[in-house]
Amino acid sequence: MHTDVTPFELHRWKEGGRHDYRAGFKGVSREFGEIVLTAPLPRSNAEAAVVSELRGGMLPTASFEARGIHTDVVKLPTLNRSTLRVGDRVVPMSRNRAGLTLDQRALHLRFAGDDYRLSALDKNGYVLSRLPDDEDPGVTVTVRETGRGKKHRLTVQVAGRAEGGDLSLALIFAGVDRSALTRLGAVKAGVSRVTHLFAESQY
Repeated sequence: MHTDVTPFELHRWKEGGRHDYRAGFKGVSREFGEIVLTAPLPRSNAEAAVVSELRGGMLPTASFEARGIHTDVVKLPTLNRSTLRVGDRVVPMSRNRAGLTLDQRALHLRFAGDDYRLSALDKNGYVLSRLPDDEDPGVTVTVRETGRGKKHRLTVQVAGRAEGGDLSLALIFAGVDRSALTRLGAVKAGVSRVTHLFAESQY
């Protein structure tokens, strides 16, 4: 079902103690009901995968999982060695790690027969676009993180007629470390590439 979506907010929440601490964002969409993002889920041990999960309302459940030795030092799942699931589907993802601009570093996804693109606006905001095709003009979901403390929240705006999968895909990334898509990520990639080329030239 494709529908217009009224702008809405998800507010920061947290609960539990040291061993069962949970946090994330929650709120209500007029069209899709209550939405809860847990980022990340409690971990059984330091070697377990880091997982963020989105549930609620009329949205398909989404999860983003990262595995590897780097996960014992991160707070949120990263784009490296990661798996994205929406409903019962694994969503393929690809990106240009050597890209130097925000456009070049965008994340490309394929879900339910549609192509999507996730681009960073800055470290606190991003846009997910379902690309247009012959049958549909596409949709864009803009998510921004603002405020601190009790005013810490996500603002969500949708342009175009969206379905539940669009919002699940967009909102799960609020529980993901997206730094690799930002300008700083691009700068780091550029420095890394120059350093690598210089090292190769010395042989």
